[in-house]
Amino acid sequence: MANSAPIGIFDSGYGGLTVFRSIADLLPQYDYIYLGDNARAPYGNRSFDTVHQYTLECVKWFFGQGCPLVILACNTASAKALRTIQQRDLQGLGADKRVLGVIRPTAEVIGNYTKTKSVGVLGTKGTISSGSYEIEIHHFFPEIKVHQMACPMWVPLIENGEYNRPGADYFVVKYLDQLISSAPDIDTILLACTHYPLLINKIKKFLPENIKVVSQGPIVADSLSDYLLRHPEMEQRLSKSGAKRFFTTDDTADFDMHGGAFWGERVKSEVVNLG
Repeated sequence: MANSAPIGIFDSGYGGLTVFRSIADLLPQYDYIYLGDNARAPYGNRSFDTVHQYTLECVKWFFGQGCPLVILACNTASAKALRTIQQRDLQGLGADKRVLGVIRPTAEVIGNYTKTKSVGVLGTKGTISSGSYEIEIHHFFPEIKVHQMACPMWVPLIENGEYNRPGADYFVVKYLDQLISSAPDIDTILLACTHYPLLINKIKKFLPENIKVVSQGPIVADSLSDYLLRHPEMEQRLSKSGAKRFFTTDDTADFDMHGGAFWGERVKSEVVNLG
């Protein structure tokens, strides 16, 4: 990919691969680089300052690889780092570069899914405690009630390959019951963590049929497609050979083994040292 200008896709670990897959399926013509900061994952329980520091280091790495556009396919990074990067850091990194997240595109459309105007948001502790989804959803749909629930056991279950096994049922039911009991009128649940689509079958199994479960991948992909249509100056800079490369800050064998479950087929990664 010499002299290329790929789109960068970032996550603290594997979850962003579910978003990347939706983007690549919709927009296969572009070149892409994916980076999982697995050596420092998970980000969910880390402070705002730490998440900003880690995310900024990764964004700088993407820019060094020739990416003019970086997608933070990570809800925690989007919640805790994106605004500061956009409003402060990009000024010194290049006015012609862009960093986008996953929260705003989701908030822009989530109101179209609900009839009862009551939405549940499931995410990591970091994403939920930031309040980002409630703020953004109310910006676009002030009439909607947002009910949030942190699900701290879900990411460890998924990353340890337990998401399809009976042992996961207890923790799926636990958080869903807590959410629904707090707001029985919920008719839409947003999976505000890119890991959670791997649990979607179990989630649907334990929910009433009238409740929609919304994953972010297709929403973010549609939003990116629209962004590129509205910004031809960026779209024309991007290289288009359909190339995809996967990077991790940790062990490549481990990334390849776990990453395939999120990507949907085998991946072959390369290691990068951000130090």
